[in-house]
Order: sequence, then C-alpha cells, then structure tokens
Amino acid sequence: MDPYHKTTSRVGGTTPEIVNAARQLRLSMTPAEQVLWQALRGKQWDGLKFRSQHPVGRFILDFWYPACRLVVELDGGVYEGQEAHDEARTKALEAYGYHVIRFRNEEVINDLPSLLERIREAAGVRPP
Repeated sequence: MDPYHKTTSRVGGTTPEIVNAARQLRLSMTPAEQVLWQALRGKQWDGLKFRSQHPVGRFILDFWYPACRLVVELDGGVYEGQEAHDEARTKALEAYGYHVIRFRNEEVINDLPSLLERIREAAGVRPP
C-alpha cells in the first residue's frame, strides 16, 4: 500500500483498525518508549515536532518527525528474533522516502543523551 495514494480519508491511507491500534499503543508504551517520548514530546527538544505511535499505511511508527520524514524505531524484548521482519519493514518505509533509524531499548535506558544526538544528526539539526 502506498501511503501517498490514499484510498481513504485516514492518515497515510491507513485503516480504522490501524488507527485504533496506534491509540492503544500510545496508552501502553514500553518503559523505553516512555523515556524517549518524555524527551521528544511537545517540541521540547530542539523545537522538533515528533509524533508517537503514528499510523502510516499498514504501519505504526514508534516515533515520527514529519518535517524530514524521519522514523525512529525502538527494538528489544518482544522484537527479539524479528530482525528479518524489521528489515523488510524498514525497506518498505524507505521505498516511500522515509529515513528509518533503529535503536535498542537498552540504548534509550542506558545512554539517552547519545541516542538523542544521533536522532538530531539524522534529522539534520545543528546542536543549540
């Protein structure tokens, strides 16, 4: 499904089921997602407007910075052993012009400042 050729009035041509699943994921973020969201939410980090658990087509993006089409995905725990699935998902998103960066949950918990710097670089933003 091409998220830019909409067949519905929903975000990225997604379905009501995906939109509802995204809402539920926002309410039940993992501890690592909560930590990263606290750092990114509300334009408090370099004025960048991120969204969490954002539906696009058949995907729900962990964190999304639309200004430069940056997708930040967190992996760990439940995602162990799903590397092939993650790679296919990344390739599909890249085919639509998204830039996907992935981090392990442990990186968020143990080294948030370094992770935020790598997000800043991927977004093409200079440090303040």
